[in-house]
Amino acid sequence: MQQITAPELAAWLADDKRARPFLLDVRENWEFDTCHIAGSTLMPMQTIPARIDDLDEDAEIVCICHHGARSLQVAAFLERHGFQKVTNLTGGVHAWALQVDESMPKY
Repeated sequence: MQQITAPELAAWLADDKRARPFLLDVRENWEFDTCHIAGSTLMPMQTIPARIDDLDEDAEIVCICHHGARSLQVAAFLERHGFQKVTNLTGGVHAWALQVDESMPKY
């Protein structure tokens, strides 16, 4: 599994020459409602096993949570189930709020 920092992800999302990754936010609904990276899809961590077939195995997937621990677990789970293009956002949305979008609410 690969790791990506918030500034690296921001650069990727801003690069029109690169295909946009699938941003998989694995936090809870209330967390997503508080703040999220634009274009991300909410799929709370506990729902992943039941919804794994909703994910494209061939897509570049960036897993996102609050600080990077839950998303790391989900990324490892996806890899164990055959996903090969999985990346974890180190530091999660908290790092995004500190390093990329200072207007994003923090919790």
